[in-house]
Amino acid sequence: MDTIASLFSFITTPVSWIIVQFHSLYGAIFGADSGWAWGLSIVSLVVLIRICLIPLFVKQIKATRGMQALQPKMKAIQERYKNDKQRQSEEMMKLYKETGTNPLSSCLPILAQSPFFFALYHVLATIADGKTIGVLDEQLVESARSAKIFGAPIAAKFMDSEEKVAALGASLTDVRIVTAVMIILMSLSQFYTQRQLMQKNVDLTVKTPFMQQQKMLMYIFPVIFAVMGVNFPVGVLVYWLTTNVWTMGQQMYVINQNPTPGSKAQDQYLARLLKHVSSHEGVKGRGRKKIVAGIVAKGPDRNENERRFIAALTKQGLAAQADGSVVKSAVATADADAASGGAPKRQQPKRQSKSQRQTPSKSSPKK
Repeated sequence: MDTIASLFSFITTPVSWIIVQFHSLYGAIFGADSGWAWGLSIVSLVVLIRICLIPLFVKQIKATRGMQALQPKMKAIQERYKNDKQRQSEEMMKLYKETGTNPLSSCLPILAQSPFFFALYHVLATIADGKTIGVLDEQLVESARSAKIFGAPIAAKFMDSEEKVAALGASLTDVRIVTAVMIILMSLSQFYTQRQLMQKNVDLTVKTPFMQQQKMLMYIFPVIFAVMGVNFPVGVLVYWLTTNVWTMGQQMYVINQNPTPGSKAQDQYLARLLKHVSSHEGVKGRGRKKIVAGIVAKGPDRNENERRFIAALTKQGLAAQADGSVVKSAVATADADAASGGAPKRQQPKRQSKSQRQTPSKSSPKK
């Protein structure tokens, strides 16, 4: 880990500078040597990095939506070459190339964040050795070394020896309890984030290599974090736990507001949207209108969730329009007839009973 971290030493100065600026702010509130001041500085570093990565996150969402738009074609390829896995993979790759989509786009935020993660690891590891780094002078290094989060120094690791932990002014028991709890929370948050993605926001009717990759990561990532976490300083554990919580919350928001078509999350979203339409007798909000307009535009290509939504609207006497609005069915029919210039349908005469047919009408002439 130290070797990998040293590769990103070129950004240790910016990272250390950002931490020092936040520390000067929180130090004025909690005290310069407080664990809260140093811990919140690391949390603020995460928040700042994630805010800067929002454009990449937006690009990731657009790429994901592009993948979703390809799902009917992907499903057709799977059915056509279901007995030839190699040809199926080749056709999938060809489709990705033709449409300019990349199934690995979801990794962009993680890849962009990695240099900062390793730079922070390098900074904290150097602090643990009592050496200056970046803009951290001897006084700040000593302050950081003595700062504790729940009794564990931010530069201490789970695998540190008792002598090394004692040199930081803490007990090995406190360090191992705090780091173990944080490693467990870090692994659980990672697992929940991947599980939420796989169970709620994936169209399970289409099997793709990307889906298989995500399913593997759901189990592999928590194990990797648990194994590697014992070698992470407490400060790095704070960093990674914070970014996991951010990712989990960000994903929950996206799933609730813009779910993947055909997924369980979409079914739940459309159920909420139907309730909203019923109570307001229309669609309020630009985002909701965009979803409804997208469903209308699909026509016969709608998935099962979307067909149920349209059917439920029809049952309530409502009709979705191309602009995303919802109107009364009678009004929509009248507008459609007026636009096409069609005449009203001629009513069929009521069917008479046998006795009515045998009884002569009063208007019939007598013989």
